[in-house]
Amino acid sequence: MDAMESVRLNGLTLRVGNLDHFRASLEQVRGALNVTHRGVDDFDLETREEWFDRMESSIAATRLSGGLIAVISLIVGGIGITNIMLASITERVREIGIRMAVGAKGRDIFMQILVESVSIASIGGFIGIAAGAGLIQILIAVAPTENLPEMTLSSMLLSVAFAITAGVVSGIYPAMRASRLEPITALRYE
Repeated sequence: MDAMESVRLNGLTLRVGNLDHFRASLEQVRGALNVTHRGVDDFDLETREEWFDRMESSIAATRLSGGLIAVISLIVGGIGITNIMLASITERVREIGIRMAVGAKGRDIFMQILVESVSIASIGGFIGIAAGAGLIQILIAVAPTENLPEMTLSSMLLSVAFAITAGVVSGIYPAMRASRLEPITALRYE
């Protein structure tokens, strides 16, 4: 009985010294395995390249879900700002009427409400940046690794830009509503 017949190999790890020869080396390994397996394709070659592809698709899916969460958060925040501004207008109808009675035009009222909503959104954006920086510090303290999370200037500017955009979009309706108030009706409002 031949001792080699009882040997079973479950895995074989190979490293290529020069990545320029990676494909050629892979084909040589496949050819050698075909010879030793007598032409039966009962083996599988798994490369780090496939592992990296799976990892990249997983990261892309994670980024997409994070982006969707961010979009939903912006929508919810925008609805909140709209509600705050509508409540503010309801409480300040008389003040708006006085401003219009002394010469403020509809566009002045519109700009005031729009600036207020953008201010609220900007403050929220800066609070979000501060919270993100704090969470990054907590992550670094809890799970130190060589792949540390970081907050770049471009990501901070992008988040503030989205917050300002959300403020503008969510402030348009309340600003239009306030700018269309009739001064006489607004002055009589209790």
